Amino acid sequence: MSRRTDNRHRAATLCREATGLPHHVCMKWAADGLISRGRPVPDAESAAQRAFEARVVVALAEALAQERTNGTLFGITGVRPTAAGLGIGLHPDVSHRVFAALMPVLDAATGTLRGVPGLRRDHRGEDGLHLRCAAGGGAIRILPSSPAWHRPSSRSGAVALGDRDAPLHGAERARLDLWARGPDARDRLLSRVLRRPLVLNAAGAPHGRANTYGHARSDLVIEWDADPGIAVVERRLRRSGLAAPAPGTGPPELSSAGIITLGGAKLLLRTVGEVCPAC
Repeated sequence: MSRRTDNRHRAATLCREATGLPHHVCMKWAADGLISRGRPVPDAESAAQRAFEARVVVALAEALAQERTNGTLFGITGVRPTAAGLGIGLHPDVSHRVFAALMPVLDAATGTLRGVPGLRRDHRGEDGLHLRCAAGGGAIRILPSSPAWHRPSSRSGAVALGDRDAPLHGAERARLDLWARGPDARDRLLSRVLRRPLVLNAAGAPHGRANTYGHARSDLVIEWDADPGIAVVERRLRRSGLAAPAPGTGPPELSSAGIITLGGAKLLLRTVGEVCPAC
C-alpha cells in the first residue's frame, strides 16, 4: 500500500470514528482532498456557520449538563459535516430535550433567554429539518433518521421565539452582540466540538452522563467519572484534528494535559471533583 493510500485510509478511519459516517463516504472525501490525516473532519468554511454551531454547543452544554443522555454527550449520535453546513442525528430517547435546549425561549417575567439566540425553524425537506440563524447566517439540519421536531411545552409567562418568520427579539440581539465580541478561535473550536460527537460520547458512555458548562467567554468544560481516563479522550480528540491550526496560521499550540487550546480558546477535560488549575 502506498503512503498516499495509507494516509487516505487513516484520514477516513479518523473521520468515521469522529462523525459516525460510513467508511466509504470518508474514503471518497479523502480521495477528493476534502479531509486529510491532520484534518480528518471538514471545518465549517464561513465564520457565520462556525459561530452558529458554537452557539448550539453552548446551549446544549448548559441545558443537558448532568442529564442522562443514553451514552451521548449532547444527545447526538452522528453528524454529516461539510464546509457549508452540518447535519445532526439525534438519539430518539433524548431528542425532545435537545429540541427544547435549542429553541430560543424568553421568560417574560425575568427577561431570561434560554436556547440558541436567533435560531429559527426554516423548513422540512427530504434531507431533514432545516434550522437557520436569523441574524448573520448559518444553518444546521436535523437528519431524517432523527425523530420529528418537538415543540417545547410553553410554561406560563414563557414566549417561544423560534418560529420560522419570528423577528429577532431584543434579548436575542443583545445576546448575539455580546457573542460577536468573542474571538473567532472560540467559534472554530466549539464548532469542531459539535462535528466530533462520537469522540466526545466516550465521556458520557460509561454512566450515560457528563457535566458540561462554559467557563469565561472562550472555554468549554467537560467533566465525567474517571473511566475512560482524561488522557484517552484527549488523545482521540487531538487525533481527530480538534486542535489543528486554522488555515494560514502557525503550528499547533502547546497545551497542558487535559487542556486543548486553539487561538486562546480552550476545551478543558477533567474528572468530576477534580480541581482544575486553568479554571
